[in-house]
Amino acid sequence: MLEKPELADEIILECLDRDYAVLSPQLTFLPLGADANTAVYRASSQQGDYFVKLRGEIFSEHSATIPFVLKEYGVAQVIAPLPNHAGRLWTPLGTYNLVLSPFVEGKNGFEQPLSAQQWIELGTVLRQIHTAALPAAILNGIPHEQFSPFFRDKARAFQSLAQQHVFRDPVAAVFAAFMRDKQIELNALLDYADALAQVVKGKQLPLTLCHGDIHVGNVLLTPDGSLYIVDWDTLMLAPVERDLMFMGAGIGTNTLYSPDEQAAYFFQGYGQYPSDQAALAYYRCERIVQDVYAYCQQILMTAGDSADRLEGLHQFQAQFLPDGVVERALQLARRVTA
Repeated sequence: MLEKPELADEIILECLDRDYAVLSPQLTFLPLGADANTAVYRASSQQGDYFVKLRGEIFSEHSATIPFVLKEYGVAQVIAPLPNHAGRLWTPLGTYNLVLSPFVEGKNGFEQPLSAQQWIELGTVLRQIHTAALPAAILNGIPHEQFSPFFRDKARAFQSLAQQHVFRDPVAAVFAAFMRDKQIELNALLDYADALAQVVKGKQLPLTLCHGDIHVGNVLLTPDGSLYIVDWDTLMLAPVERDLMFMGAGIGTNTLYSPDEQAAYFFQGYGQYPSDQAALAYYRCERIVQDVYAYCQQILMTAGDSADRLEGLHQFQAQFLPDGVVERALQLARRVTA
């Protein structure tokens, strides 16, 4: 969220004092991320600096419990949330849930490109997460991959809206015009995702704990070169390709290496894995479809020149750049369905 939510700082400060004994901190809103459902702050006090995350609407307890457990299991590249006085890893706060963790100074992989060694480390860590023998009780309740057509159906409905409706809001008008211009690519993504969903579902691939959104924007790099995986809101039990599809997908432009070089370094750390190409293609197409739905919700269903809407428009357009995520997803889908 790039704009401060309508929640008074005093309410957050009271929660930090009452539930975490963080006394009289200075609270600073951090305009980070494209998720309009999440706001983050830095709380600086004499006890130290803390990262305050407010998650509105849909909140999963596992986004707090899983990184906490992974840290306990020895995954050093995870920032574990701090328990409140009741021993819980989150605190309800009005329409939000608050999660508190130590503040780690750094930049994400969009702001600072990963080095070759950091790509290798990311592969090593992700393999550690994928193979962690977590108790069934910990995993209970995490969403299972269903290959649902929900987002594809919603994206098609938004396509029709963009084609038929005249938008008075200037940001929505530009967005809808861009959707019309990219209708061929969007239809191809939807059709490939539909077809590949049935193919991959029929294979009954084994399910693994997946981060679900492991692009470089969710990799935090510290000044001393340390690496952390952050933002666990999209956890799911799915074929491992749900995470592996990000490697070489073309996400992000601030890079030292080409997408294929990034993937090569990553798999040095992850190890050789016979990825199912149909599953990789499905997840690359479906991920973009989910983005289409999210951006349509954010831009077509609201109005105004807010920073979040303008950033959403920019990010949506960037997906269609040459050798970007759309082009790479369609190339792979064509290969595996030829």
